[in-house]
Amino acid sequence: MKACGVIAEYNPFHNGHSYQLAQARKKTQADAVVVVMSGNYVQRGEVAIIDKWQRAQMALDHGADLVIELPFAVACQPADRFANGALQMLATLKCSYLAFGVEQDNFDYQQFIAQIAPKLQQQKFTIDYSKTYATQWNDFLEAELGQRINQPNQLLALSYALANSQLAEPLTFVPIERIGAEHDALQTTSEKFASATAIRQLLLAGDLTTAQQYLPADLTKLSHHWLSWSDLWPLLHYQLTVNWPESLVDIYQMSEGLEYRFWQQNQNSVSFADFLQKVKSKRYTYARLRRLALYTLLNIRTTEIVAAQKQLPQLRVLGFNKVGQDYLHQVRNQDEIKALTRVTADLGKPDGELGLQVRVDRLVEQLTGHEQNFHQRIIIKR
Repeated sequence: MKACGVIAEYNPFHNGHSYQLAQARKKTQADAVVVVMSGNYVQRGEVAIIDKWQRAQMALDHGADLVIELPFAVACQPADRFANGALQMLATLKCSYLAFGVEQDNFDYQQFIAQIAPKLQQQKFTIDYSKTYATQWNDFLEAELGQRINQPNQLLALSYALANSQLAEPLTFVPIERIGAEHDALQTTSEKFASATAIRQLLLAGDLTTAQQYLPADLTKLSHHWLSWSDLWPLLHYQLTVNWPESLVDIYQMSEGLEYRFWQQNQNSVSFADFLQKVKSKRYTYARLRRLALYTLLNIRTTEIVAAQKQLPQLRVLGFNKVGQDYLHQVRNQDEIKALTRVTADLGKPDGELGLQVRVDRLVEQLTGHEQNFHQRIIIKR
């Protein structure tokens, strides 16, 4: 069996994602579509609006055969680290293809890598994580190749290309042109397709009737506790109120005195949006600051991320159908890879393989009342 990999967040799963999965299968003629999906927290530094189990179920109901969780240590990272971690997982799963949505599907990624690889080998591009990755990357591309990338999906695709070029057996790229709404578009201009951002706004506003037309799943069957930073802000506000700046220094990616800026601006902030605006500067993107706020809220220390990254790639199975089960069985027999299908007490210990994941998921459990790990069985779609 051959598999096509997809890297996703499905925040939430909408009609555009269903279209992408169908196109991935059609273009590759793959036997199985394997999705590596962010867990309860996403790359832009937010809690997913619906928990990982409901999103995995939606994916399995509408085109995916196997869903693997992208762990927190990878899912909430800048684009390059996000891409590296996700590609490693798909490579471990022996996927032959990587399908992804992009604004222009005729970009020559092989030529791009051929042009950029010598520059990288000469160490002409060294990432400074205290600055915005997107700006550094675009400045480098413009200086070396004379082009600037303005579309976020295209920028992420180039990160995929770099990560893919470093694999022993690179995947074949299958770009799929996005249709309907642009990435992060706030307006709903199509009868069938809308951006995930617009759909989240509809759900949080309680407009389920409008949101439903953009989602293949029946909203009445989903939990209506839509999560957002509105749920998290009181907890972050309290965390920054009771802790002195010095105690925040070891928070992951806390640098250049941001602990003092966070602590000071928190005192007079009335909402998370207000807080973000007050700590924002030209040096940092909103996504970077949201991720840092999430690390602060969850008390994520640098040592924890380093320890978790040493255990990658980590294959936590969220669900499969018969095809996905057969494919996973094939891969496990070939390379004796370790696929985690349940969380044991040892795995969930603070120093266990899933210790960090269990800890960050406890917040979602408290907010929703739904078990996320120990007593949650994987989804088996018949």
